[in-house]
Amino acid sequence: MTDTITPASSAPAGARPDGSRLDPALAEAILASVKQGIAEQIAFTQDLIRLPSLRGREHTAQDFMAKTLRDRGYAVDRWAIDVDEICHHPGFSPVKVDYQNALNVVGTHRPRDETGRSLILNGHIDVVPEGPHDMWTNPPYEPVIEGDWLYGRGSGDMKAGIAANVFAMDALRRLGYQPAATVHVQSVTEEECTGNGALACLVRGYRADAAIIPEPEDEMLVRANVGVIWFKVTVRGIPVHVREAGSGANAIEAAYRLMQALRRLEADWNARKAAHRYFEELDHPINLNFGKIEGGDWASSVPAWCTFDCRISIYPGVDPRDAAAEIEACLSEAAKGDAFLANNPPEIDYNGFFVEGYVLEEGSDAEKTLGRAHARAFGRGLESFVTPSYLDGRVFVLYGDCPCLVYGPVTAGIHGFDERVSIASIERVTGAIALFIAEWCGLEPIDQ
Repeated sequence: MTDTITPASSAPAGARPDGSRLDPALAEAILASVKQGIAEQIAFTQDLIRLPSLRGREHTAQDFMAKTLRDRGYAVDRWAIDVDEICHHPGFSPVKVDYQNALNVVGTHRPRDETGRSLILNGHIDVVPEGPHDMWTNPPYEPVIEGDWLYGRGSGDMKAGIAANVFAMDALRRLGYQPAATVHVQSVTEEECTGNGALACLVRGYRADAAIIPEPEDEMLVRANVGVIWFKVTVRGIPVHVREAGSGANAIEAAYRLMQALRRLEADWNARKAAHRYFEELDHPINLNFGKIEGGDWASSVPAWCTFDCRISIYPGVDPRDAAAEIEACLSEAAKGDAFLANNPPEIDYNGFFVEGYVLEEGSDAEKTLGRAHARAFGRGLESFVTPSYLDGRVFVLYGDCPCLVYGPVTAGIHGFDERVSIASIERVTGAIALFIAEWCGLEPIDQ
């Protein structure tokens, strides 16, 4: 084995016909090493699933990750997100909860000789609420394997991805190699609600020449994705006894009229898709969701209050402040046309995501390198697609001047019941990541 596998960009004269700097025999050895470790990798993923890392409860899973990275010899940085450190950044989202347990963990590998290109392997530890447990086939935090599927909340979104990052590095180590460049293995929180976790890593100084995020993307590369805004609307009514309902004002019914106005705004934004590159062919790129509603106190009383929480997406290049102004104008116009709301306008509060979308420009060296790695691991070319969901990739692309490759395994049921991830897909994606590391960062023998 050679002492160093040089990155393609620094020594093109030795490149192979496909552009790769990796010896085919070494590439096959890397894929075989991934396969050798897949049973341990799946067991590790199951251990992560057993730790319910819901918002505000991420610390146990992050302790697990800190130990995992420390045991592998990485320099570990574990800290709670400090709102004061990031609140003035343009990528910040407003926070309405305590960040005491909003922990980030970063494990850093440093080589003996920095000859390759640096890399961030990023993943989010936080998961969304599981809903009624009796609607799951098995308890959500008791991982079950059935055939090729690994079940459990967070299995696909995205604890399998976090494990893939760790075990791709392990596969190289098993062969006696380590990256010949700095690699930051990041386990962040807040991806499901603000994106402030990845942002806090950037503000703390973690930067690299490329980043990979193994989100559940069906073995494809994300070319572009939307920005997202979260907001809560509060409506006040006039409570009376139901026998005199006509003399009061039903806050729940008034809220429904505002929801209809927001649906019209959603339709208007979707009608603008032709002006936004990569989104022209999507059927419905802008999605509005009424994710939570509360209101009233008593079945026989006209409700005095109602709140509803919304999530709406915006196109890349749209400033969330401009989109927020349109949302507020929509609600204001709807209120003016309503006999009760005209004198009792709704209140709006931004309580989470307030972020731009991004486009990953085509043709970067990082994308070409991933394309070669994917072709070796999968035996077919890498496809890209556009997704109408939030991704932490925006932090790297918009603010870190860093190509971010969001690319991960086949899943089903994410954010729903019986969430699951394909084990065969995990192995293939882990292999592609390991091959990417080997070519992008270069390799050097581990110093025994």
